[in-house]
Amino acid sequence: MIAILQRVREARVEVAGRITGQIGAGFLVLVCAEPGDTEAVAEKLVQKVLKLRVFSDEAGKMNRSVQDVGGGLLIVSQFTLAADTSSGNRPSFTGAAPAELGRRLYEHCLSFARGQHPLVQSGEFGADMQVHLVNDGPVTIPLRMT
Repeated sequence: MIAILQRVREARVEVAGRITGQIGAGFLVLVCAEPGDTEAVAEKLVQKVLKLRVFSDEAGKMNRSVQDVGGGLLIVSQFTLAADTSSGNRPSFTGAAPAELGRRLYEHCLSFARGQHPLVQSGEFGADMQVHLVNDGPVTIPLRMT
């Protein structure tokens, strides 16, 4: 799985003018399943996100996790993270999991995260979403789990 974490002060997702998920401080997590990914890979990704220490401690060092600071997670599916731009000018998305697998792993990711953390919000798989965020830092971290 591929993920982009953005440390945010606030973030929300809208679909057709309706808010589907909204958080204050925490992580906006853009995720993309790849062929061959499993539920175990999704769980490994969530565990890494929850433990990653990129929030400031009392000394101003990035030394606290989203769990330590009581932040939220806004998890949004984004198949375009698998874009291959190595040839031509039109990206190929063959590196993304087929829609059925992508949906299943995204939903598993959400379910697992909700079992591990009290504040988890989401986008809507396959929808045309508008993502609004205030990036904090900015801090943006790419992750790839296998």
